[in-house]
Amino acid sequence: MNDSQVGFIGLGLIGGSVAKAIKAKYPNTKITAYDPNTKSIHFARQEGVVDTIAASIDDAFSCCDFIFLCAPVSYNITYLTSLKAVIKPECILTDVGSVKTSIHEKVIELELEENFIGGHPMAGSEKTGYENSVSHLIENAYYVLTPSSKISEDKIMHYIDYVETLGSIPIVLDYKEHDYVTAAISHLPHIIASSLVNFVEKKDSSEKIMKNMAAGGFKDITRIASSSPTMWQQICLTNKENISLLLNDYIEELSHFKDLIDSACENDLYHIFDDAREYRNSIANSSLGPIKKIYELYCDIIDEAGGIATIATILASNNISIKNIGIIHNREFVEGALRIEFYDEDSSKRAFALLVKYSYHIYER
Repeated sequence: MNDSQVGFIGLGLIGGSVAKAIKAKYPNTKITAYDPNTKSIHFARQEGVVDTIAASIDDAFSCCDFIFLCAPVSYNITYLTSLKAVIKPECILTDVGSVKTSIHEKVIELELEENFIGGHPMAGSEKTGYENSVSHLIENAYYVLTPSSKISEDKIMHYIDYVETLGSIPIVLDYKEHDYVTAAISHLPHIIASSLVNFVEKKDSSEKIMKNMAAGGFKDITRIASSSPTMWQQICLTNKENISLLLNDYIEELSHFKDLIDSACENDLYHIFDDAREYRNSIANSSLGPIKKIYELYCDIIDEAGGIATIATILASNNISIKNIGIIHNREFVEGALRIEFYDEDSSKRAFALLVKYSYHIYER
Protein backbone atom coordinates (compact mmCIF):
# COMPACT_ATOMS: atom_id res chain seq x y z
CA MET A 1 0.00 0.00 0.00
CA ASN A 2 2.99 2.30 0.51
CA ASP A 3 3.47 2.64 -3.25
CA SER A 4 -0.20 3.28 -4.01
CA GLN A 5 -1.45 6.18 -6.09
CA VAL A 6 -4.35 8.00 -4.46
CA GLY A 7 -6.60 10.73 -5.82
CA PHE A 8 -8.51 13.40 -3.93
CA ILE A 9 -11.28 15.54 -5.35
CA GLY A 10 -11.88 18.24 -2.79
CA LEU A 11 -9.34 18.96 -0.08
CA GLY A 12 -11.13 20.54 2.86
CA LEU A 13 -11.11 19.51 6.50
CA ILE A 14 -11.96 15.83 5.99
CA GLY A 15 -10.22 15.35 2.65
CA GLY A 16 -7.11 17.11 3.90
CA SER A 17 -7.09 15.07 7.11
CA VAL A 18 -7.46 11.75 5.27
CA ALA A 19 -4.71 12.76 2.84
CA LYS A 20 -2.41 13.69 5.74
CA ALA A 21 -3.20 10.40 7.49
CA ILE A 22 -2.27 8.49 4.32
CA LYS A 23 0.99 10.39 3.92
CA ALA A 24 1.87 9.86 7.58
CA LYS A 25 1.27 6.10 7.34
CA TYR A 26 2.46 5.59 3.77
CA PRO A 27 4.99 8.33 2.92
CA ASN A 28 5.72 6.87 -0.53
CA THR A 29 2.09 7.20 -1.63
CA LYS A 30 1.68 9.54 -4.58
CA ILE A 31 -1.32 11.81 -4.09
CA THR A 32 -3.04 13.60 -6.97
CA ALA A 33 -5.61 16.21 -6.01
CA TYR A 34 -8.12 18.55 -7.59
CA ASP A 35 -9.86 21.39 -5.81
CA PRO A 36 -11.29 24.65 -7.19
CA ASN A 37 -9.77 26.32 -4.12
CA THR A 38 -6.30 26.75 -5.59
CA LYS A 39 -4.93 28.38 -2.45
CA SER A 40 -5.61 25.30 -0.34
CA ILE A 41 -4.33 22.81 -2.88
CA HIS A 42 -1.10 24.72 -3.48
CA PHE A 43 -0.60 24.93 0.28
CA ALA A 44 -1.05 21.14 0.46
CA ARG A 45 1.57 20.80 -2.29
CA GLN A 46 4.00 23.00 -0.34
CA GLU A 47 3.46 20.86 2.74
CA GLY A 48 4.31 17.73 0.78
CA VAL A 49 0.85 16.20 1.19
CA VAL A 50 -0.09 16.54 -2.48
CA ASP A 51 2.37 15.42 -5.16
CA THR A 52 0.42 16.34 -8.29
CA ILE A 53 -2.14 19.11 -8.74
CA ALA A 54 -4.77 18.27 -11.35
CA ALA A 55 -6.23 21.12 -13.35
CA SER A 56 -9.46 19.18 -13.84
CA ILE A 57 -10.87 15.67 -13.43
CA ASP A 58 -9.01 14.04 -16.28
CA ASP A 59 -6.37 11.41 -17.06
CA ALA A 60 -4.35 12.58 -14.05
CA PHE A 61 -6.58 10.21 -12.03
CA SER A 62 -6.34 7.25 -14.43
CA CYS A 63 -3.58 5.48 -12.49
CA CYS A 64 -5.14 5.89 -9.02
CA ASP A 65 -5.70 2.84 -6.84
CA PHE A 66 -8.05 4.83 -4.59
CA ILE A 67 -10.00 7.99 -5.34
CA PHE A 68 -11.64 9.95 -2.52
CA LEU A 69 -14.54 12.27 -3.31
CA CYS A 70 -14.37 14.94 -0.58
CA ALA A 71 -16.45 17.79 -1.98
CA PRO A 72 -20.03 18.60 -0.87
CA VAL A 73 -22.45 15.78 -1.70
CA SER A 74 -24.07 17.37 -4.77
CA TYR A 75 -20.65 18.14 -6.28
CA ASN A 76 -19.42 14.60 -5.66
CA ILE A 77 -22.39 13.27 -7.63
CA THR A 78 -21.50 15.56 -10.55
CA TYR A 79 -17.84 14.51 -10.47
CA LEU A 80 -18.80 10.83 -10.83
CA THR A 81 -19.68 11.33 -14.49
CA SER A 82 -16.22 12.69 -15.26
CA LEU A 83 -14.50 9.93 -13.30
CA LYS A 84 -16.34 7.14 -15.10
CA ALA A 85 -14.35 7.86 -18.25
CA VAL A 86 -10.91 7.80 -16.62
CA ILE A 87 -10.70 5.36 -13.69
CA LYS A 88 -9.08 1.95 -14.10
CA PRO A 89 -11.07 -1.27 -13.37
CA GLU A 90 -9.07 -2.00 -10.20
CA CYS A 91 -9.67 1.46 -8.70
CA ILE A 92 -11.65 1.73 -5.47
CA LEU A 93 -13.82 4.83 -5.69
CA THR A 94 -15.10 6.22 -2.40
CA ASP A 95 -16.41 9.38 -0.76
CA VAL A 96 -16.47 10.89 2.73
CA GLY A 97 -19.96 12.39 2.77
CA SER A 98 -22.40 11.99 5.63
CA VAL A 99 -25.29 11.19 3.25
CA LYS A 100 -25.07 8.05 1.15
CA THR A 101 -28.34 7.33 -0.70
CA SER A 102 -28.03 10.02 -3.37
CA ILE A 103 -24.48 9.12 -4.37
CA HIS A 104 -25.24 5.38 -4.38
CA GLU A 105 -28.19 6.02 -6.69
CA LYS A 106 -25.92 7.92 -9.08
CA VAL A 107 -23.31 5.16 -8.91
CA ILE A 108 -26.00 2.63 -9.90
CA GLU A 109 -27.16 4.88 -12.75
CA LEU A 110 -23.59 5.21 -14.07
CA GLU A 111 -22.84 1.49 -13.60
CA LEU A 112 -19.92 2.19 -11.28
CA GLU A 113 -20.96 -0.29 -8.60
CA GLU A 114 -17.97 -2.57 -9.23
CA ASN A 115 -15.72 0.29 -8.09
CA PHE A 116 -17.67 2.14 -5.42
CA ILE A 117 -17.54 1.79 -1.64
CA GLY A 118 -19.23 4.66 0.16
CA GLY A 119 -17.31 6.00 3.12
CA HIS A 120 -18.09 8.23 6.08
CA PRO A 121 -15.40 8.91 8.69
CA MET A 122 -17.31 9.82 11.86
CA ALA A 123 -14.91 12.56 12.76
CA GLY A 124 -14.80 16.27 12.27
CA SER A 125 -14.64 19.68 13.83
CA GLU A 126 -16.67 22.85 14.00
CA LYS A 127 -13.75 24.35 12.05
CA THR A 128 -13.54 23.99 8.29
CA GLY A 129 -11.02 24.02 5.45
CA TYR A 130 -7.72 22.37 4.66
CA GLU A 131 -5.90 24.74 7.02
CA ASN A 132 -7.63 23.02 9.96
CA SER A 133 -6.98 19.46 8.76
CA VAL A 134 -4.77 17.18 10.86
CA SER A 135 -3.38 13.69 10.25
CA HIS A 136 -4.89 12.28 13.46
CA LEU A 137 -8.47 13.50 12.91
CA ILE A 138 -9.75 10.04 11.91
CA GLU A 139 -7.73 8.10 14.50
CA ASN A 140 -9.91 5.89 16.73
CA ALA A 141 -13.00 7.19 14.93
CA TYR A 142 -15.67 4.97 13.43
CA TYR A 143 -15.37 4.88 9.64
CA VAL A 144 -18.65 3.70 8.09
CA LEU A 145 -18.34 1.81 4.80
CA THR A 146 -21.33 1.28 2.48
CA PRO A 147 -20.22 -1.07 -0.30
CA SER A 148 -22.15 -1.23 -3.55
CA SER A 149 -23.97 -4.47 -4.24
CA LYS A 150 -21.74 -5.46 -7.18
CA ILE A 151 -18.30 -4.70 -5.79
CA SER A 152 -16.06 -7.71 -5.13
CA GLU A 153 -15.41 -9.06 -1.64
CA ASP A 154 -11.66 -8.68 -2.32
CA LYS A 155 -12.04 -4.93 -2.86
CA ILE A 156 -14.18 -4.59 0.26
CA MET A 157 -11.65 -6.43 2.43
CA HIS A 158 -8.79 -4.47 0.87
CA TYR A 159 -10.47 -1.18 1.72
CA ILE A 160 -11.37 -2.34 5.24
CA ASP A 161 -7.69 -3.16 5.81
CA TYR A 162 -6.67 0.22 4.40
CA VAL A 163 -9.02 2.11 6.71
CA GLU A 164 -7.77 0.12 9.71
CA THR A 165 -4.14 0.94 8.94
CA LEU A 166 -5.03 4.64 9.01
CA GLY A 167 -6.14 4.19 12.63
CA SER A 168 -9.90 4.20 12.10
CA ILE A 169 -12.52 1.61 13.08
CA PRO A 170 -14.42 0.38 10.00
CA ILE A 171 -18.12 -0.49 10.23
CA VAL A 172 -19.99 -1.89 7.22
CA LEU A 173 -23.61 -0.73 6.81
CA ASP A 174 -26.26 -0.65 4.11
CA TYR A 175 -26.32 2.87 2.71
CA LYS A 176 -30.00 3.43 3.54
CA GLU A 177 -29.49 2.32 7.14
CA HIS A 178 -26.50 4.65 7.36
CA ASP A 179 -28.59 7.64 6.31
CA TYR A 180 -31.28 6.94 8.91
CA VAL A 181 -28.73 6.44 11.71
CA THR A 182 -26.76 9.59 10.90
CA ALA A 183 -29.98 11.60 10.55
CA ALA A 184 -30.70 10.74 14.19
CA ILE A 185 -27.26 11.05 15.81
CA SER A 186 -25.64 13.71 13.63
CA HIS A 187 -27.99 15.64 11.36
CA LEU A 188 -30.82 16.22 13.84
CA PRO A 189 -28.43 17.46 16.60
CA HIS A 190 -26.94 19.99 14.17
CA ILE A 191 -30.38 21.26 13.25
CA ILE A 192 -31.37 21.51 16.92
CA ALA A 193 -28.14 23.35 17.78
CA SER A 194 -28.51 25.83 14.94
CA SER A 195 -32.20 26.46 15.60
CA LEU A 196 -31.51 26.97 19.32
CA VAL A 197 -28.78 29.52 18.60
CA ASN A 198 -31.05 31.39 16.19
CA PHE A 199 -33.92 31.21 18.70
CA VAL A 200 -31.84 32.73 21.49
CA GLU A 201 -30.59 35.47 19.17
CA LYS A 202 -34.19 36.39 18.28
CA LYS A 203 -35.27 36.37 21.94
CA ASP A 204 -32.27 38.32 23.22
CA SER A 205 -32.54 41.95 24.29
CA SER A 206 -30.90 44.85 22.49
CA GLU A 207 -28.27 44.82 25.27
CA LYS A 208 -27.41 41.20 24.31
CA ILE A 209 -27.84 39.97 27.88
CA MET A 210 -28.50 36.36 26.82
CA LYS A 211 -25.43 36.31 24.61
CA ASN A 212 -23.17 37.76 27.29
CA MET A 213 -24.47 35.40 29.95
CA ALA A 214 -24.46 32.25 27.80
CA ALA A 215 -22.79 29.66 29.97
CA GLY A 216 -21.20 26.24 29.65
CA GLY A 217 -24.42 24.32 29.09
CA PHE A 218 -25.57 26.51 26.21
CA LYS A 219 -22.15 26.60 24.55
CA ASP A 220 -21.63 22.85 24.94
CA ILE A 221 -24.82 21.80 23.19
CA THR A 222 -24.56 24.46 20.46
CA ARG A 223 -20.85 24.15 19.61
CA ILE A 224 -21.62 22.21 16.44
CA ALA A 225 -23.67 25.15 15.14
CA SER A 226 -20.30 26.67 14.17
CA SER A 227 -19.87 24.07 11.40
CA SER A 228 -19.91 24.80 7.67
CA PRO A 229 -23.32 26.18 6.56
CA THR A 230 -22.73 24.95 3.00
CA MET A 231 -22.12 21.39 4.16
CA TRP A 232 -25.21 21.33 6.35
CA GLN A 233 -27.37 22.90 3.68
CA GLN A 234 -26.29 20.05 1.38
CA ILE A 235 -26.98 17.42 4.05
CA CYS A 236 -30.50 18.71 4.65
CA LEU A 237 -31.24 18.69 0.92
CA THR A 238 -29.85 15.20 0.28
CA ASN A 239 -31.15 13.40 3.39
CA LYS A 240 -34.41 15.31 3.69
CA GLU A 241 -36.75 12.30 4.01
CA ASN A 242 -34.96 10.83 7.03
CA ILE A 243 -34.39 14.21 8.66
CA SER A 244 -38.01 15.28 8.14
CA LEU A 245 -39.31 12.00 9.59
CA LEU A 246 -37.14 12.30 12.70
CA LEU A 247 -37.84 16.01 13.08
CA ASN A 248 -41.55 15.24 13.12
CA ASP A 249 -41.04 12.65 15.86
CA TYR A 250 -38.83 15.04 17.81
CA ILE A 251 -41.41 17.83 17.57
CA GLU A 252 -43.94 15.43 19.09
CA GLU A 253 -41.44 14.66 21.86
CA LEU A 254 -41.00 18.37 22.59
CA SER A 255 -44.77 18.83 22.58
CA HIS A 256 -45.10 16.01 25.12
CA PHE A 257 -42.40 17.66 27.24
CA LYS A 258 -44.31 20.94 27.12
CA ASP A 259 -47.52 19.20 28.21
CA LEU A 260 -45.76 17.71 31.24
CA ILE A 261 -44.40 21.13 32.22
CA ASP A 262 -47.78 22.83 31.74
CA SER A 263 -49.44 20.14 33.85
CA ALA A 264 -46.67 20.18 36.49
CA CYS A 265 -46.29 16.38 36.30
CA GLU A 266 -43.55 15.98 38.89
CA ASN A 267 -42.95 12.23 38.57
CA ASP A 268 -43.03 12.17 34.76
CA LEU A 269 -40.65 15.12 34.51
CA TYR A 270 -38.26 13.48 36.95
CA HIS A 271 -38.27 10.22 34.99
CA ILE A 272 -37.62 11.99 31.68
CA PHE A 273 -34.55 13.71 33.09
CA ASP A 274 -33.44 10.57 34.93
CA ASP A 275 -33.82 8.34 31.85
CA ALA A 276 -31.88 10.87 29.77
CA ARG A 277 -29.12 11.03 32.38
CA GLU A 278 -28.84 7.23 32.54
CA TYR A 279 -28.72 6.81 28.77
CA ARG A 280 -26.29 9.72 28.29
CA ASN A 281 -23.96 8.33 30.96
CA SER A 282 -24.01 4.91 29.27
CA ILE A 283 -22.52 6.35 26.08
CA ALA A 284 -18.77 5.74 25.92
CA ASN A 285 -16.76 8.81 26.86
CA SER A 286 -14.60 8.80 23.76
CA SER A 287 -13.92 10.64 20.53
CA LEU A 288 -15.78 8.16 18.32
CA GLY A 289 -18.09 10.69 16.80
CA PRO A 290 -18.38 13.41 14.19
CA ILE A 291 -17.21 16.08 16.58
CA LYS A 292 -14.11 15.40 18.60
CA LYS A 293 -14.30 15.30 22.40
CA ILE A 294 -13.03 18.40 24.18
CA TYR A 295 -10.37 17.72 26.81
CA GLU A 296 -10.77 20.39 29.45
CA LEU A 297 -10.31 21.13 33.14
CA TYR A 298 -11.70 23.84 35.36
CA CYS A 299 -9.57 25.32 38.10
CA ASP A 300 -10.21 27.57 41.10
CA ILE A 301 -7.70 30.40 41.10
CA ILE A 302 -7.22 33.49 43.21
CA ASP A 303 -8.17 36.70 41.44
CA GLU A 304 -4.74 38.28 41.44
CA ALA A 305 -2.13 39.35 38.91
CA GLY A 306 -0.10 36.47 37.51
CA GLY A 307 -2.55 33.72 38.51
CA ILE A 308 -3.09 32.43 34.98
CA ALA A 309 0.58 32.90 34.08
CA THR A 310 1.63 30.75 37.04
CA ILE A 311 -0.56 27.85 35.92
CA ALA A 312 0.57 28.21 32.30
CA THR A 313 4.22 28.14 33.46
CA ILE A 314 3.67 25.00 35.55
CA LEU A 315 2.14 23.19 32.59
CA ALA A 316 4.66 24.43 30.03
CA SER A 317 7.62 23.45 32.22
CA ASN A 318 6.25 19.90 32.21
CA ASN A 319 5.83 19.85 28.41
CA ILE A 320 2.03 20.04 28.52
CA SER A 321 0.64 22.12 25.67
CA ILE A 322 -2.45 24.26 26.23
CA LYS A 323 -4.94 24.56 23.38
CA ASN A 324 -7.03 27.30 24.98
CA ILE A 325 -7.31 29.03 28.35
CA GLY A 326 -9.66 31.64 29.76
CA ILE A 327 -11.75 32.90 32.65
CA ILE A 328 -15.34 31.61 32.97
CA HIS A 329 -17.61 34.50 33.90
CA ASN A 330 -20.76 32.40 34.23
CA ARG A 331 -20.04 29.25 36.22
CA GLU A 332 -23.29 27.43 35.52
CA PHE A 333 -22.21 23.81 35.97
CA VAL A 334 -18.71 24.13 37.40
CA GLU A 335 -17.13 25.93 40.28
CA GLY A 336 -13.75 26.46 38.66
CA ALA A 337 -13.19 29.96 37.39
CA LEU A 338 -10.43 29.09 34.90
CA ARG A 339 -11.09 26.84 31.91
CA ILE A 340 -8.09 25.05 30.38
CA GLU A 341 -8.44 23.07 27.15
CA PHE A 342 -5.88 20.53 25.93
CA TYR A 343 -5.12 18.81 22.63
CA ASP A 344 -5.49 15.23 23.88
CA GLU A 345 -6.62 13.07 26.78
CA ASP A 346 -3.11 12.28 28.00
CA SER A 347 -2.27 15.99 28.39
CA SER A 348 -5.52 16.57 30.28
CA LYS A 349 -4.84 13.70 32.69
CA ARG A 350 -1.24 14.78 33.32
CA ALA A 351 -2.34 18.37 33.88
CA PHE A 352 -4.97 17.24 36.38
CA ALA A 353 -2.44 15.28 38.44
CA LEU A 354 0.15 18.05 38.25
CA LEU A 355 -2.16 20.88 39.31
CA VAL A 356 -3.58 18.81 42.17
CA LYS A 357 0.02 18.26 43.30
CA TYR A 358 0.42 22.04 43.41
CA SER A 359 -2.73 22.23 45.61
CA TYR A 360 -5.06 23.66 42.97
CA HIS A 361 -8.73 22.66 43.21
CA ILE A 362 -9.53 21.02 39.86
CA TYR A 363 -12.90 20.07 38.35
CA GLU A 364 -13.49 17.82 35.34
CA ARG A 365 -16.52 17.98 33.00
